[in-house]
Amino acid sequence: MKHRLQVIHRSLGLMALTGTLLSGTVMAAAPMAEKQAPGYYRMVLGSFEVTALSDGTVKLPVDDLLLNTTREHVHERLADNYLSAPLSTSVNGYLINTGDKLVLIDTGAGSLFGPTLGNLVDNLKASGYEPRQVDAIYITHMHPDHVGGLISDGKIVFPNATIRANQVDANYWLSEENLNAAEKNAKGFFQGAMASLNPYVKAGQFEAFEGNSQILTGISTVEAKGHTPGHTMYKVESEGNILMLWGDLIHVAAVQFLEPDIAIQFDSNSENAVRERVDEFEHAADVGYLVGSAHLSFPGLGHVKEAGKGYEFIPANYETGE
Repeated sequence: MKHRLQVIHRSLGLMALTGTLLSGTVMAAAPMAEKQAPGYYRMVLGSFEVTALSDGTVKLPVDDLLLNTTREHVHERLADNYLSAPLSTSVNGYLINTGDKLVLIDTGAGSLFGPTLGNLVDNLKASGYEPRQVDAIYITHMHPDHVGGLISDGKIVFPNATIRANQVDANYWLSEENLNAAEKNAKGFFQGAMASLNPYVKAGQFEAFEGNSQILTGISTVEAKGHTPGHTMYKVESEGNILMLWGDLIHVAAVQFLEPDIAIQFDSNSENAVRERVDEFEHAADVGYLVGSAHLSFPGLGHVKEAGKGYEFIPANYETGE
């Protein structure tokens, strides 16, 4: 009798489960979180600490934006990498703790580039730092997705930071004359730069530099003009270890590493931009130093090696910092 009751109970339980499955009301133990973890990644470079900070991603119609190629060819290159257009494109910044100074390379878009960006400051805080602790901010160039994070509702976000950028870029993007002469669809670039930088200029917190020079122990400027008139890379070096921060030397890894002569419409001078990219790829592959870039998939850190007539990007190996 006891055995028959156990069989009946098991049968009833199975029937109940079957009914639930058929009704479509089975629920997971917890709802989907739907959000990524805070976007920062930490690494050591000699005696320096480098923290990659994500500002978010933005979908770009790269098949329409890339030059010196065709839409069909771009689609093929993307498909080879299991990608498609519009392409979710990372926007990255890099925080460098030298032990003496806290330096931020680029600030993300803030509110200038749509709702999927503007997360860099929150991720900086999540990584354990506060904006008031940043001593200096080095700007690769003054496009909105690199300077927009300097302000929030028109107010300075980094109250104790000195902003540094190439004098040529400052002369170009902060010029009212150039703004007035720009085509309608280009005026936003000038307006974004002015809205982001001018509060610091007025506060006496902006200082331009010229050419290639060491602007802080372990950090040097490397001109790479072309993407903008004063586009600048930053060489970070500690105890013989080198990290070259590229800014916008490259936008679409799946296409431009193999074919660095492919340019993008955002370039002020695409011929110069291509030349700088080819030279830097060759040098990075030859020397073997680490590189980081604003639009490589977050955290955007890795190495470059030759691959046929082009190059290949090898993402840095993930480490937990033991």
